[in-house]
Amino acid sequence: MICEHEDKVFSTDEANFEQRAVELFHFQYQHNPVYNQYVNSLPIVGAAVRRLADIPFLPIQCFKTHTIKTTEFEAEAVFESSGTTGSVNSRHYVKDLGLYKQSFGKAFERFYGAVEDWCVIGLLPSYLERQHSSLVVMVDELIRQSRHEASGFYLYEHEKLAVVLQQLEARGQKTLLIGVTFALLDFAEKYPLALRHTVVMETGGMKGRREEITRQQVHDILKAAFHLPAIHAEYGMTELLSQAYAAGAGILQCPPWMKVLVREEDDPFAIHHAGSGVLNVIDLANMYSCSFIATEDVGRVYPDGSFEVQGRMDNSDIRGCSLMVVGL
Repeated sequence: MICEHEDKVFSTDEANFEQRAVELFHFQYQHNPVYNQYVNSLPIVGAAVRRLADIPFLPIQCFKTHTIKTTEFEAEAVFESSGTTGSVNSRHYVKDLGLYKQSFGKAFERFYGAVEDWCVIGLLPSYLERQHSSLVVMVDELIRQSRHEASGFYLYEHEKLAVVLQQLEARGQKTLLIGVTFALLDFAEKYPLALRHTVVMETGGMKGRREEITRQQVHDILKAAFHLPAIHAEYGMTELLSQAYAAGAGILQCPPWMKVLVREEDDPFAIHHAGSGVLNVIDLANMYSCSFIATEDVGRVYPDGSFEVQGRMDNSDIRGCSLMVVGL
C-alpha cells in the first residue's frame, strides 16, 4: 500500500500542517496495529480526531518493545539506537530509505544551502563501529552528495583530520565537521585550531565516554578551542526520519514537516505549543512508522516553534508514560 500523503510531506507549511497531521493520524490509526491498540486504550475515540490537539502521542519506549509499522512491508533498513551492554535498543523499521534521504537532504539544504558547496567530514567513531545507525546513513549520503575530494569519515585519525582542516581553511572551503560530542571534545583537546570557514556541529553522545557535562559547557569548550562564535547542533533520533538544527545557543529549528510540542511531566495528556516540560515530536516523514512520538527529552519550546533540549527524564519520573503502554 502506498501512502497517499507521501507526495505531500515536503510541501507542508505552517498553513496546512495541522490538516496533514490529522490526515496522517487517521492513516496510521487505521494501518498501524500497535498505534491503533494504544489509541483505543485511551479515553478518546480515534475516529473522531479532527484537530492536532486531539492526536495521541505514542510513548517512545514502544520502539523498544514492539514492531512499529504502518502497513505491512519488508523494511529496506532497520535503524537501531545505541545502548549499554544488556540494554534494549529502539528499532525503527524503514520502508523506504529514499524517504529518509529526501527528509534530511531537503532539511540540510533549507538550513545550510546546497550540499555540493560543502566539504563534509564525519567524526563519528562510536557510530561507525556499530551497524544500523541512522546518523551514519545520513552523513554518508551528505559526504557522497558533496563530491568533495576531502569529504569522508574519520575514526581516531585526529592528526590527519587536523591537517585536512588546515588545508581546507587555507583554501577558504566551506566545511562541515559533524561529530559525536565526546569525539569532538577529544579532538579539540589535542588539536585546537582557528576555524574561519568550518561549521562544527555536535550531535550529542557522551554515554560512558566522558564525565557528563552540560551542552553549554560542551559548546564553550569547543568555541574556545576552535575560535568560533557558535557551535551548531543537530537533533535527531533513531525513531525519527527528520532532524532539527541549531546554528547557535542550542536553539533548534524544525523543517516545515516537523513540529515539537511540550507536555507536562505529571500529565502526559496535557500538551502545549510552548513552555517547559517533556518534548513531543510530530514528524510527518515517519508515515510508515508513527509520526506522533512522546520522547523522554526535557526541554523548552518557544512561541515561534523553536526549542531547546535541557536533558532527559529519569525512568522514575515517567509516571504516566509507563502506565500508557500497559497491555500493548
